[in-house]
Amino acid sequence: MNQMQAAETTSRAPIATIIGISVIATLFLIWLVYVHPASQEYASRLLFLPALNALFNTMSAVALVIGFSNIRKRNIAAHRASMLTAFVFSSLFLVSYITNHALHGEMIFPGHGPIRFAYLVLLASHVLLSVVALPMILITFFFSLSGRFPQHKKIARYTYPIWLYVSVTGVVVYAMLAAWR
Repeated sequence: MNQMQAAETTSRAPIATIIGISVIATLFLIWLVYVHPASQEYASRLLFLPALNALFNTMSAVALVIGFSNIRKRNIAAHRASMLTAFVFSSLFLVSYITNHALHGEMIFPGHGPIRFAYLVLLASHVLLSVVALPMILITFFFSLSGRFPQHKKIARYTYPIWLYVSVTGVVVYAMLAAWR
């Protein structure tokens, strides 16, 4: 095996691991949201979690926009700090989201007619893109943290808008659910 093949194999293993972890995480979330019954014992506890999730999504979106602005100005240190901040807020969101769904189960949108259709389209796009975003975010971070900046730049141009969309639509989904309660 020559050096180029060895480097390619070395780069595939972490990416395969990231994709594997993402698939497992997605299957767990599907089970948690759509299969796992929430206990009525906890139905009235931690009711602030959906609002906290929206706050984490908002903060992630703000950090993403700041990070994008910083990289456009070629301020790499500020870009890195912003993107790490976005990652932390998204990670906190995920922990809070899992906790909320474990305690309260799935929230059904109570609206009817065209607004329900709009909500379901938005929710479907949010959920599908969040499944795509997870491995993309992790791979983008892997390339950056391992110093593979050409690959990082190549995937980041797709990761950024998807991650931003998922963060913003998460807030919109929360606002719609809150408005129609």
